[in-house]
Amino acid sequence: MRILGLDPGLGTTGWGLIEADGNRLRHIANGQLKTDSSAELPRRLAHLADQLDALVGDQKPDTTAVEEVFVNKNPQSTLKLAQARGAVLAACGRASLPVAEHAARLVKKAVVGTGGAEKAQVQAMLKVLLPGVAIAGADAADALAVAIADAHLGGGR
Repeated sequence: MRILGLDPGLGTTGWGLIEADGNRLRHIANGQLKTDSSAELPRRLAHLADQLDALVGDQKPDTTAVEEVFVNKNPQSTLKLAQARGAVLAACGRASLPVAEHAARLVKKAVVGTGGAEKAQVQAMLKVLLPGVAIAGADAADALAVAIADAHLGGGR
């Protein structure tokens, strides 16, 4: 099963694609989708959705896993994250892809073993689970962690 993990963000959305065969995981690709911070919000959301449409068309995942929204101290940041997440979910829906949603604490627990793990611990564990993989940045690392967690948790499938 090809699982596309997504870590939504308005400025940068991380993505990571793995193949899961039972307990065996194989990295396929990872990267970041970016939007222009000087563009108007509707244009940024449309561009994000268009990039995801192209990614899904190129990579042909079987399913997707998305990190759930967490509440920031800044309500504006939370709102922008939720809007980006909406664009991501809409693009997945347009592609008729199943979407599993996972809380950040659950992702950390599935990958590292504890829900309170730091980003550095998650990234270190990614190197163990996917040896030799070049990760395209922190957002891509988070997305790969979401995909791996989904493989371990079954994504509700």
